[in-house]
Amino acid sequence: MVLKELQNIFHIELDAIYGKHEVDSFFYLCTEHYLNVPRIQLTLEPELAITKPETDTFFKALEHLKQQKPIQYLLGETEFFGLPFKVNENVLIPRPETEELVALILQNVKNQDPKTKPITILDIGTGSGCIAISLAKNVPNAKIYALDVSKDALKIAKQNADLNNVKINFIEASILDETCHSALDAESTFDIIVSNPPYIRELEKREILPNVLDNEPHLALFVEDDNPLLFYKATTNFAIEKLKPNGQLYFEINQYLGEETKQLLVDAQFKKVELLKDLNGNDRMLKGCKVLEIF
Repeated sequence: MVLKELQNIFHIELDAIYGKHEVDSFFYLCTEHYLNVPRIQLTLEPELAITKPETDTFFKALEHLKQQKPIQYLLGETEFFGLPFKVNENVLIPRPETEELVALILQNVKNQDPKTKPITILDIGTGSGCIAISLAKNVPNAKIYALDVSKDALKIAKQNADLNNVKINFIEASILDETCHSALDAESTFDIIVSNPPYIRELEKREILPNVLDNEPHLALFVEDDNPLLFYKATTNFAIEKLKPNGQLYFEINQYLGEETKQLLVDAQFKKVELLKDLNGNDRMLKGCKVLEIF
C-alpha cells in the first residue's frame, strides 16, 4: 500500500477523535518507529509503498488509536526533556508540566556555588524515572536516588537509566510507611527532594480524557477525595527529617489545591515557599527551603 493512502485512512478514522494535526503527528511517529521513514521522506517520495505485513502493523496501531490508547504506549517510547524514555502501562506518560519542574530545579542548581561538593537528590514516586534521569543528565556531579512503590515501574525506570547512560540508586519503597526510612541509610540526607505524586481527586475523574483514564496507572494518578494531600504530607514530614539545612523541596501539584499544599510547607516552617504557575497559567509547582538549623 502507498503510505499516502494509508495516511488518508488514518485521517478518515481518527480526525473526529483527535483532530487533523494530532493525527498527522501520530502517523509520522508510526512511520519513524515502524519503518524508520522520517516525515521529510514522505514529502519527497509521495508514492512510497510498504509491504502487506508493514501495512497490517499500521492497521493494528489504527485500531488501538480508535480505542484511544496513547500513542506512547503503542510505540513503547516517548521523549522527555530532550531524552528518550521507554514507557508502558506501568508508568505515567511524562508530561510537559513535569519538564517545567525539572527546568526549575536545574535553574536553582545552576545558581548555587559550583565549588560546593556534589549534591544529593531524592526523587519520590519516580515512575518512568523521567525526573531523576533528566537531572542526572544535566547535573553530572549529583548523586541521585529514586524511590517508587511499584516494582514494575522501577523495572522501566532502570531500563531508562541504562538507555540514557546515567547512574541512579533505585529504591523500592513507599513514602507512606517506614519502608522509605529503612531502605535508606540512616545517615542519608539530601540537598534536594522532589516529588510528582498522585494528586488527582476521585471527584476530578470526569475531567480526565479517556486515553488517560482507561490506560495510565491509577496508582500513580488518583487520591481519595477526603485526603488529597496524603502524599504531600508524608513527603514534607520526610523532608523535615532528611533534607539538609537549607535543602530544597520541590513538588508538582494539583492546580486546584495550590494554596492548601503551600500551607503544608508554611506550617512545617519551610522558608522561601513559592507557589509557581506552569506555561498554561495553572498553579503547578511548589518549592520551599528547609530552615537552617541553629545550634
